[in-house]
Amino acid sequence: MTELRQTGKPAPVPVASQQQKAIRIMIRAKQLTRQFEQKGRRNAPVDAVTTVDFSVEAGELIGFLGPNGAGKTTTLRMLTTLLRPTSGEATVAGCDLLTDPGGVRKRIGYVAQGHGTSPESTVAEELAFQGGLHRLTKKAARQRAAELAGELGLAGLERRLTRTLSGGQRRRLDLAMGLIHKPNLVFLDEPTTGLDPQSRANLWDHIRRLRAEKGTTIFLTTHYLNEADELCDRILVMDGGRLIAEGAPHSLKAQVAGDSVTVGVTAEGVAATREAVQRIADAYDVSASRDQVHFRVPHAHRVLPGLLRALDAAAVTTTSLLVSRPTLDDVFLHLTGRTLQDGGGPVFTTEEADARAAV
Repeated sequence: MTELRQTGKPAPVPVASQQQKAIRIMIRAKQLTRQFEQKGRRNAPVDAVTTVDFSVEAGELIGFLGPNGAGKTTTLRMLTTLLRPTSGEATVAGCDLLTDPGGVRKRIGYVAQGHGTSPESTVAEELAFQGGLHRLTKKAARQRAAELAGELGLAGLERRLTRTLSGGQRRRLDLAMGLIHKPNLVFLDEPTTGLDPQSRANLWDHIRRLRAEKGTTIFLTTHYLNEADELCDRILVMDGGRLIAEGAPHSLKAQVAGDSVTVGVTAEGVAATREAVQRIADAYDVSASRDQVHFRVPHAHRVLPGLLRALDAAAVTTTSLLVSRPTLDDVFLHLTGRTLQDGGGPVFTTEEADARAAV
């Protein structure tokens, strides 16, 4: 696995509840593996997830990225007790995944990709029903539902049928249902897929407040790289069933992609400019055209003053300077050779009816 961990002191996380303080590591996965049998074939079982190791501290907001077929959904389903690992072990919210799956379920919230509501039920009925599943009393469920309705912008919608809600309202209801029992750890599986930009930004605000005000640990899968960049303290990248990189967004971008710099000069100054760039210790991908020199460097702001002084001393006339910061798209392409939206990965035939969706 490519180790890309943030250096220096970790960013401060919000104050957690007393129960959360007792659990410093919310998720610890060791050698987690899931194989799928291929029915009707003589081939050996296929690894959907292979020896995955990672940990998540209490209060962190983690982004979990991977292209189709990477194994991230299989990993998520294992961590939420929906799929038993073939081998390996994990502790989730202080409970052993294999020996105490019931304890895990009591302590986590899970918001799946699809809506989990009945179209003919009201918002209040759905929240009350979910509270009952978690063994809240009717009074406690009503109080908690009212609290969540206020926090998630659902106040006044309690009597509306869920089928009449907008996409953003339905996703906020899904989130409320996942939070009804006040879990310390919440799994959000692509929560903003299909939402318009305004609804997506609104849900981002709710997710930020959930972490900032409640100290909730959030494990987020998403296909929107800007979403991971905006929200997450740390990102885990999966490909081919393995964890291939992890780190803070800015650390990944700096260490994997680097800043892109294009220096515009007069034609007679290209050679001198290229020579000056090649003297920069960390510069790479250096190329030149008729009146430009392009290169990448991990931290452009640290090297550009010296470069410009060197060009001035060499009597090179600089006509333009363009610096582009890397994006997570650049990181993902660099790590996997394809974009996050690209397909790929095997299709498995398994003993489970929904195994195709699990991979």
